Amino acid sequence: MITSAIIPRPLARLPWRLIFLVASIASFGLIVLYSAAGGSVQPWAIKQGVVFLFFLGVAVGMSWMSEATIKSLAFPVYGVTLVMLIGVEALGFVSKGAQRWLDLGPVRLQPSEFMKPAIVLTLARFYELVPAAEIRKWRAIWPAAVLLGVPAFLILVQPDLGTCIMVVLCGVTVMFLAGLPWWVFAAPAGMIAVAAPIAYQFMHGYQKKRIDTFLNPESDPLGAGYHIAQSKIAIGSGGIWGKGFLHGSQSHLDYLPEGHTDFVFATMAEEWGFAGGVLLIAAFGLVIRWGMKVSANSRTRFGQLAAAGLSATIFFYVSINLMMVMGLAPVVGVPLPLVSFGGSAVMTVMLCLGLLMALERQQRTRSGLAG
Repeated sequence: MITSAIIPRPLARLPWRLIFLVASIASFGLIVLYSAAGGSVQPWAIKQGVVFLFFLGVAVGMSWMSEATIKSLAFPVYGVTLVMLIGVEALGFVSKGAQRWLDLGPVRLQPSEFMKPAIVLTLARFYELVPAAEIRKWRAIWPAAVLLGVPAFLILVQPDLGTCIMVVLCGVTVMFLAGLPWWVFAAPAGMIAVAAPIAYQFMHGYQKKRIDTFLNPESDPLGAGYHIAQSKIAIGSGGIWGKGFLHGSQSHLDYLPEGHTDFVFATMAEEWGFAGGVLLIAAFGLVIRWGMKVSANSRTRFGQLAAAGLSATIFFYVSINLMMVMGLAPVVGVPLPLVSFGGSAVMTVMLCLGLLMALERQQRTRSGLAG
């Protein structure tokens, strides 16, 4: 246990076990990216390392925020993010056929990433304000549906199906935990199931292709099904212990597309095998378990809902990516946080962890005062 006798008391109050665990996941990710580049820190590992260290510092800084401050920022942050999403539609930067970024000169922002933690905080704050006796009434349902539906629609038309799904899942998690009646979730699910064939007709061509490939990967093994086929080959060929560091043939011979981003788990599994995959998943599981413990220990409704929603955000990142690379879900462009190359997922996850550390720190402070 780290005490103030070793380091200053404010730093001793940080959850160092969590920080070391997250840093270990990120460090393992850098090793995978180093291998994916053929044994070089360029062009991915060095950039990823700098981004992680920056946002780790941001998360540590955020850990000193009070719960009252977080609550006061929930609606304003949601409003600013929503305005940025609207700005994307009007002034957004187009890349790879999608309009998802705001180009602000030296900085290029993807507002949809900010919406993941923002929707969690906003709905947690909303349901804290709703009296317990009103929670199952319509007046507690439609405002939340609007708060969630508007940004989800704006993200969907960018188009960014993966992020849209993430935002909806995060919001629905908070709504479910708030105690809304089951029919609120069952009715839309039934409507979506009925409307799915119609909605399919209005999807973009690449989105249709992803669904077709998911349902029948062998229908186009050298085209749309190539990613999934090569991902399964890479994961399967790793066996129990893997082929060894820097010995992944699928990734090094460029058979595996996007082996440093969306399909980085396949790159890792080929070299580190089933054992490496289990350890990585277990590490993420410990992070999510810590976040849910923060939720369970919270004495306020906002803290409970916010911590659970933020933990769920990390869970959905990991679970969707793993199902995607294993062919259990369509490819929707959700990266594996802290491991896949790219600053957006690192930023989002570290913002979530920073908020969780702030809530956890306040819990310990209250416990100390009570003692």
